[in-house]
Amino acid sequence: MPFIPHTEADTREMLDAIGVPSLDALFDEIPKELLCDGLKDVPEGLPELAVSRLMRARARQDGTLLNFCGAGAYEHHIPAAVWEIATRGEFYSAYTPYQAEASQGTLQLLYEYQSMMCALTGMEVSNASLYDGASALAEALLMAVRLKGGEAPHRVLVPRAVHPHYRAVCRAITAAQGVEPIELGYDSATGRTRLPDESHAQARPVALVIPQPNFFGVLEDVDALTDWAHAHGALAIALPNPLALALLKPPGQWGSAASGVRPLAGQGQARRGADICCGEGQPLGVPLSSGGPYFGFLTTRMAFVRQMPGRLVGRTLDLDGKPGYTLTLQAREQHIRRAKATSNICTNQGLLVTAATLHMALLGAEGLARTAAHCMANTRALVERLSAIPGVKALFAGEVFHERALRLPRPAAAVLEKLARRGILGGYDLGAHYPDLGDALLVCATETRTAEDLERYAGALRAALTD
Repeated sequence: MPFIPHTEADTREMLDAIGVPSLDALFDEIPKELLCDGLKDVPEGLPELAVSRLMRARARQDGTLLNFCGAGAYEHHIPAAVWEIATRGEFYSAYTPYQAEASQGTLQLLYEYQSMMCALTGMEVSNASLYDGASALAEALLMAVRLKGGEAPHRVLVPRAVHPHYRAVCRAITAAQGVEPIELGYDSATGRTRLPDESHAQARPVALVIPQPNFFGVLEDVDALTDWAHAHGALAIALPNPLALALLKPPGQWGSAASGVRPLAGQGQARRGADICCGEGQPLGVPLSSGGPYFGFLTTRMAFVRQMPGRLVGRTLDLDGKPGYTLTLQAREQHIRRAKATSNICTNQGLLVTAATLHMALLGAEGLARTAAHCMANTRALVERLSAIPGVKALFAGEVFHERALRLPRPAAAVLEKLARRGILGGYDLGAHYPDLGDALLVCATETRTAEDLERYAGALRAALTD
């Protein structure tokens, strides 16, 4: 069936009714140089059988490499029950829950998700998810700009140790709105972000982004960075891996709230903890699936809820005293008001959030903590094995979560090709984004890797470096 199932007679009748000679004339206000003269690179349509065969062939090209690559997308064990339940029709095909009376199941699930994310991050309120971690960070920056006010440029401090793709997405989304990123370097010995100096303070930044861990897997001094942000009138934006928070101090408790920390305008007391927390939810029950999809999360203080992007589900009581759930605080129309909208994010990744909620519920706090601890132990064991190979050396001395940067005696790209031929996805080549690190590789070992997997990788790397 065509996407628009109207016959030529239907179309002609509608055009006659409004007095327009043709469909082209209906859109004649579009400049001709913007019109697309067909889709020359798109092949003709195929029958369903041929499409199925083509997609299976494309899927096989992904292969089944033994995975030691992280860099923002992580292979974790997902209990079979998670997607068995998430793909039931009640969840899989549920529409946007604008009509609360018809969507109580979906709304309750989203409310449970919000509650879990608040508990995990130590914040007071969560939205019902965003598109992905990169755009969630961009939305957090724009939220900070709205909270702080003032004229452009709105300067934000963004560590160079934030995921390079996240930084690129933020530039693309926020540049036209007057957001000006100022880069913070990292210490070459520890891999940690350097504390901002007086020149950064003079820039009067709106916000400071604090990754935990950073892109190199290194754990940041989040207390010092949070205190610096608050002492200089900036908002602290946490960017954590949610699984790491099962072991680490939650962003809602970062900093010391020492005397001299200035409150944000409208707040009468010094603040402790991050002001906004955002990131990528993929580690919570979402499989690696040829590049996506992912989902972003965002939590914040209750005082800032009116500037929070995306949807928010609230719980209340009906006239009979029974609990009920509904979208709250933001009208549907809020997100289609162009420049006057709080945000143009008007949807969420409902299916992936369903899976994440089930995943967190099944594992619980103890299960998440055990998973995170297993990841850390595996990465430590992997780095010990790889560092024993001549010429391979860990780059940074700082503590890490579940990935680490290594220096190689040969170009990383060539080494990765050799490992791939041996059935191993050996890591992420840092050269493109961090040429100052030399021949460097970012490796990751989650709880899915066994001792035999680690030995296989070490043997393959040793062979790849001696070929």
